[in-house]
Amino acid sequence: MRSTTFLIAAGALAALVSTGALAQQTRPTEWQDAPTITDADRATMRAYTEKEALALQVTLDKAGFSPGEIDGKLGKNTLRALEAYEGARQQKARPAENGGLREYQIASEDVAGPFVKVPADMMAKAKLERLGYASALEKLGEKFHIAPALLQKINPGKRFAAGATIKVPDVEGSIIPDERPAAAPANAGFGKVTIIVSKSRSALQVLDGDGNVVFRAPVTTGSEKDPLPIGTWAVNSVARNPVFNYNPELFWDGDASHAKAKIPAGPNNPVGSVWIDLTKEHYGIHGTPEPGRISYSESHGCIRMTNWDVQRVASLVTKGTPVLLVE
Repeated sequence: MRSTTFLIAAGALAALVSTGALAQQTRPTEWQDAPTITDADRATMRAYTEKEALALQVTLDKAGFSPGEIDGKLGKNTLRALEAYEGARQQKARPAENGGLREYQIASEDVAGPFVKVPADMMAKAKLERLGYASALEKLGEKFHIAPALLQKINPGKRFAAGATIKVPDVEGSIIPDERPAAAPANAGFGKVTIIVSKSRSALQVLDGDGNVVFRAPVTTGSEKDPLPIGTWAVNSVARNPVFNYNPELFWDGDASHAKAKIPAGPNNPVGSVWIDLTKEHYGIHGTPEPGRISYSESHGCIRMTNWDVQRVASLVTKGTPVLLVE
């Protein structure tokens, strides 16, 4: 978020990467999407049921072309992910088998809590010990990348209690909560990668050294009053479970009656479960407490993603990873 600072573990912030060092590296610089969906494809997809749309979203999620929150709808995030998938793979994406679902037995830690009602007011948030999940349903939804309401819908009459067997999207479950300390993680086997964020496409790509798409996801990229800072930057560090230092004076829409406050960590923190600090001061790539609003809402200038998607990005980058912010 623009003009915002964050508390992270000591030593997590690394030195800035020099512009000269970036210039010496040969990196991909072009966005990789190419339109692939034909009018005939669109006509076919308009006939998709909610179950078929869910299964298609699972295919995309598993392939690393995230549709964001799985909601059983062919909205813009899913269609853009579909185009990117088909352009990169040179093949049509098909709905996953078995409706994209698998059985999952709810573990005791899934429903252990503590669950809290998260207030909207920042001052009220500051009084809590942790901004955890509001319910087991929300926690399971985030774990399996699905809207809680849809998770409940595909499990009619089910109690979300330890030992119960439910249907969930057949995706790799996210680590909930991710309690690892703030640190730049090891790169996940793709060599040196580059991040490109497109303002016009409301999307982020991670590219390998040959320009291949390693991961893609929808993002929210600022607003008219807090635009995305177009340019070439780099990753400074990664902070997991960040505490948010709230200063209303730094926001154009800040509440004048509010005081500075430390907003506790947790998945429902204003910046979610991960903060990827950039060399552009006060800017970063971060999570969100509202995954269903990604690309449909505005931010204060930073790059906002679902918590599970930003966790994936954090696992792929290191200090110095180039970040290109483009129109």
